Amino acid sequence: MSDTLSERYRVAAKEWVQLDHAARLMEETKSAVLSQQMAVLGDIPVGRAEKIVKGSDDWNKFIQAMVEARTSANLKKVELEWIRMRFSEQQSKEASARAEMRL
Repeated sequence: MSDTLSERYRVAAKEWVQLDHAARLMEETKSAVLSQQMAVLGDIPVGRAEKIVKGSDDWNKFIQAMVEARTSANLKKVELEWIRMRFSEQQSKEASARAEMRL
């Protein structure tokens, strides 16, 4: 079963890396996206442009997608930890069984 757990861990870890990449990319480009959307509005005061952009449906969709991406990455990370716990439990049971056999 340890091979099965290790393979599940490997696959889940690879998926987590991809999901975390997507989430971090959105988080890191948030300011750039805001600036680009503000620039499209033309020569208006920065505060007003920011207010218009942050009140837009496009910005709301971007933020929702960013949060969903982070949530997906976090859920995959929890799965990784669960697999690690299962492996640890399995090792403990096997060690206990070996100890009992020596008695």
